[in-house]
Amino acid sequence: MINAFVLRNGRLNQVYIDSRDDLASIEPVWVDLTDTNDAEREWIKSIYQVTLPGEDEVKDIEASARYYDAENGDLHLRTDFLVEEEEGPSRSITVAFILTKSMLFSVHNEDLPVFRLVRMRARSRPGSIEDFKDVLLDLFATDAEYCADALEGIYLNLEDVSRRVLQKDFTDQDAAATLNAIAQEEDLNGRIRRNMMDTRRAVSFLMRGRLLNADQFEESRQILRDIESLDGHTSFLFDKINFLMDATVGLININQNKIIKIFSVASVAFLPPTLIASIYGMNFKLLPELDWSLGYPFSLALMLASAVTPFWYFRRRGWLR
Repeated sequence: MINAFVLRNGRLNQVYIDSRDDLASIEPVWVDLTDTNDAEREWIKSIYQVTLPGEDEVKDIEASARYYDAENGDLHLRTDFLVEEEEGPSRSITVAFILTKSMLFSVHNEDLPVFRLVRMRARSRPGSIEDFKDVLLDLFATDAEYCADALEGIYLNLEDVSRRVLQKDFTDQDAAATLNAIAQEEDLNGRIRRNMMDTRRAVSFLMRGRLLNADQFEESRQILRDIESLDGHTSFLFDKINFLMDATVGLININQNKIIKIFSVASVAFLPPTLIASIYGMNFKLLPELDWSLGYPFSLALMLASAVTPFWYFRRRGWLR
């Protein structure tokens, strides 16, 4: 699918592309390609003389392949964008950008929330975009805002986890649910940190390449400052996640120790009755119960007393609490 955008009075207006003639009749500032087919790729190549990277090339994460100048002068960038799912783990989608002939081409295999936000804001904020480089910087700035919103969601989710961990009765079922929630938040936090690192590298590359004017250079510096502020939040969240993980594992160990404690107390308490029964059951020349009618009742009473006495002692010392 091809989404083409033209600048009209400082606003991005989307032009629906159904055929090659529709694409050839406009002068877009941004061409967004989502899961394109071979025919659509051929349109781009024949009209703009731009060779789009394949799916394997887009996913290439080698450092030498993420930012480079092509032989024809086109600038190629590879940047990851975060996709936060309502159900299931978060994902990172790699987007290939091509800057050529005052146009921006973006290639990815599925639509992204950041791209939808940029399209929506550009229509409602006239004058915010003047050329294709403004579009790219707006994408990076919106990506930073999207990651900031995701971090805020992590804060809220970890507050729920904290209340669950600090509750009075913490069962094994609570521990399993807590560990699952912590693992999901840790995965999202790590992806945000990696995504911000990738965005910082892309913005720094544009600044070093002397491609930006004064206003765009200042906007790039502001994006880097926003990313720097997010790094502090991700570090704090990593520490909080580690604390909650340690606290959860500690509570699991406490619950397990309570079970082991019950077995330990029971084994010690029932050791004297077992010893008495063993001695009483030995083969005597004359069985005591034949000479003494109270032999069995006495042995049973002695075994009961030997079992109750350790429990009474343990309770008095506070070992059963």
